Amino acid sequence: MALPHVRPKDDAAPQSDARASVAVARPRLPAAEAILPYLERIDAARWYSNFGPLLTEFEQRMADRFGGQAAVTTVTNATQALSLTLQAMDLAPGSYVVLPAWTFVATAHAVTQAGLVPWFLDVDPVTWMLDPDQVADLARDLNAEVGAVIPVCAFGAMPDVDRWLAFREATGVPVVLDAAAAFDTLFDARLPAVVSLHATKVLGLGEGGMLVTEDAALALKVRQLTTFGFMGSRESLMPATNAKLSEYAAAVGLAALDSWPGDRLRWMRTAQMLRIALIGRPEVKFQEGWGSSWVTSVCTVGLPDRSAAAVARALREDGVDTRAWWGGGCQTTPAFADARREPLPVTERLAASTLGLPFFIDMDAGEIAHVADALGRALG
Repeated sequence: MALPHVRPKDDAAPQSDARASVAVARPRLPAAEAILPYLERIDAARWYSNFGPLLTEFEQRMADRFGGQAAVTTVTNATQALSLTLQAMDLAPGSYVVLPAWTFVATAHAVTQAGLVPWFLDVDPVTWMLDPDQVADLARDLNAEVGAVIPVCAFGAMPDVDRWLAFREATGVPVVLDAAAAFDTLFDARLPAVVSLHATKVLGLGEGGMLVTEDAALALKVRQLTTFGFMGSRESLMPATNAKLSEYAAAVGLAALDSWPGDRLRWMRTAQMLRIALIGRPEVKFQEGWGSSWVTSVCTVGLPDRSAAAVARALREDGVDTRAWWGGGCQTTPAFADARREPLPVTERLAASTLGLPFFIDMDAGEIAHVADALGRALG
């Protein structure tokens, strides 16, 4: 069934039909009354864009989550934020950027938009993320060809930042963290990281993204790239674009930050209820820590080997919507079918053995029971 207000980003290939009675997602942004005080501030100031007081406050509140050394630069969406961050690193045009094939296509699109070339590697079968040792081996053999690496926080899980810092130190290869879904888990800005603020995320403002980094020069250059190359004047100092957030987007973001402590508890409660409902199904594997130490806006579970498609069909017939959030991996999409890649057996297995179950902040006990019962029947 159609989702109200906004559809998930990969709606070009949904796994749902009109019979589904439990949607895979039901995004929720702050209510109008929570945003109203911020809108009234906009009306009083008559400052609507171009880094006004609300956006400045929003960026500062975000930076405060990371301590005094972090800088936050907001961008119209996370894809643009990742692409502009790569541009700001002054990598050689046409150089390779290593990234996992097991990611949403936005990661690869950001690479190509920056004038660089994606190179797909496989992921660890336990973490579902790139392993820095594997990438280090590749970088040692072909250092001149590897311009940067983008580890992806799989569905919001956090990789081992210390290991990636050690990789950067040992190889000299820049690392940018695609933390699109990792708002709840990201508290370390030593690696530049890009977070999505899309409406489908645990903290969203409609469309938006941000770079958080302890590299002040990098943050400043990305800011310059979002505003025509301007820096303290109306003279364009470099080729750039217009990718600023408006005061209205900041108003939604500030309201979302106000409610985040309570919202996080509601997300966690829903996740724990779903885990409890499926406690008798050991073949359903949750990501490590999901719903107990961290949360994100999707629930992607591991299923018996290569059973995901059959389970999705059975759930659909039982009135439960599902989503293969990352499809078969980036390498299977027409846009990147010819991209360079290493063997991808784990990615191929994950694509056939993982599934996005219904999960949203106000999912009720009846919907959770429906999902659990239907999944039990689907698994036999």
